[in-house]
Amino acid sequence: MSVLVGLVVMLGMLVIVPMGLGLVADPALDRIRRLWPLFAVPGAVSLWLPRGGAATAAALCYAVGALLLAAHAPRRLARTRGVRPAEAALLTALVTPSVAALALVAERSGHELFGFGLGILALTVPHFHFAGFAAALVAGLVCRADDGPAGRFAALSVPFGTLLVLVGYFVGNWAELCGAVVLTTGMWTVALLTWRSLPAAGHDRTTRALLATSAAVLVVTMLLALSWALGEATGLPHPSLTWMAATHGLGNALGFALCALLARLRLRRQALVPLPEGRTA
Repeated sequence: MSVLVGLVVMLGMLVIVPMGLGLVADPALDRIRRLWPLFAVPGAVSLWLPRGGAATAAALCYAVGALLLAAHAPRRLARTRGVRPAEAALLTALVTPSVAALALVAERSGHELFGFGLGILALTVPHFHFAGFAAALVAGLVCRADDGPAGRFAALSVPFGTLLVLVGYFVGNWAELCGAVVLTTGMWTVALLTWRSLPAAGHDRTTRALLATSAAVLVVTMLLALSWALGEATGLPHPSLTWMAATHGLGNALGFALCALLARLRLRRQALVPLPEGRTA
């Protein structure tokens, strides 16, 4: 499981975060996006080093980058002077990698944090890259494209559900279950809105396939998350952490986050390309 988690975290650090930042369309983030490999590469290296000083130092490099990214959230909030649902989701996306980085530094140094064991800390790192950064970012982008009640609900419920899951780490399994319910409902709404947006993708089959895959995968992976949280709270049979990493974790990383961001990059590039002469939109 450690190898699988390491590969998933590397995807989040090296691909998902910089790709997602490119979709925010905020010039203030351009510099940190260009510099991101300087922080992400040491962070990725830290995953494969033995726990100790070298791994901790490499993880701290990533933490610096994550904190610089998080520092953009209050600046962006000050500029906008208001928090609409889509903006709340985007602000959440800017902050969540710092939570992952904190867990990474603690785990790589071999120290428990707030009473959580090293195994839980190791799983917290991918969780806040994908259920945190990627999910909140995609929910915000979906809300921008469809600013109706469903879009606003998705944009608010995803960051709120992520926060509840984080609080549940400290409060108990029932609070974590509440967070899982809210987060699952929000992500299923994202999946529904994504599916409804397929006709807008035009005749680009690749983009449509990526969007459809991201929506379909969310239905399954979030059901797994809900079943795990329910089992933890009630004692009912539920998947093991190893099984969750291989199904829920891998599915969210490849099937949802990567496909969703690739599709939106393609849509953005298509919007920037002028139509051939003689054609109309």
